[in-house]
Amino acid sequence: MDLGIRGKRALVCASSKGLGLGCAEALAEAGVDLVMNARGAEALGAEAARLRSEYGVDVITVACDVTSVDGQAQVIEAAQGVDILVTNAGGPPPGLWSDWDRDDFIKALDANMLTPIAFMKALLPGMMDKGWGRVVNITSQSVRAPIPALGLSNAARTGLTGYVAGTARQVAPRGVTINNLLPGIHATDRAESLDGGVAAQKGISMDEARAERAETIPARRYGTRQEFGAACAFLCSQHAGFIVGQNILLDGGGTNLTM
Repeated sequence: MDLGIRGKRALVCASSKGLGLGCAEALAEAGVDLVMNARGAEALGAEAARLRSEYGVDVITVACDVTSVDGQAQVIEAAQGVDILVTNAGGPPPGLWSDWDRDDFIKALDANMLTPIAFMKALLPGMMDKGWGRVVNITSQSVRAPIPALGLSNAARTGLTGYVAGTARQVAPRGVTINNLLPGIHATDRAESLDGGVAAQKGISMDEARAERAETIPARRYGTRQEFGAACAFLCSQHAGFIVGQNILLDGGGTNLTM
């Protein structure tokens, strides 16, 4: 399917690996020029070079921490005029409700709620002026079904979800859509970290921890960055203009909901 976005320009945050890279790859395949961001300059540069070579798109890289004010300013300057925004940032660590204090919550809110909001506030006006734009926020299945050990993530990402619910309806009349993609377990560093915690807690191997988690997913496997990226690219396409303010699960059926 031709997504109808060849020649558009996108900012994809945290895109040197994992789900962010999957989104950048899928957009590049659709002919979208990219502004890619990540903290590690070496990995970011390598992936940018690969996407330029494979898909013939222009790629600008900005190596910085987007959860910092300085990092946000650098990325926003490079991304002025983009048509597409994909927000993404690593989730906070797991733990017990009694483990976290105010500083932990502020850090989680900065990374997983306030950073995406800062990018939307900076870049939505340009999209609205052009009468076309797409925003996809990578959040988590936990905003639909909270995960007990991920209380920091549950809180921060649910706050972002509430913000998007109102904002998406305000910008839709100007041809701009905002939606959230809610990943379950995918084969990324985040899954590796979570599985490592389970393995250590239970005294089992990583392979056993992965197999145990996969058994809880109806699809009986982890998702891939490629299929996640394809879903993101569709939401960014010309065909998705009537999808507004939605929270779309990509979790292999792991979240058992009727709505």
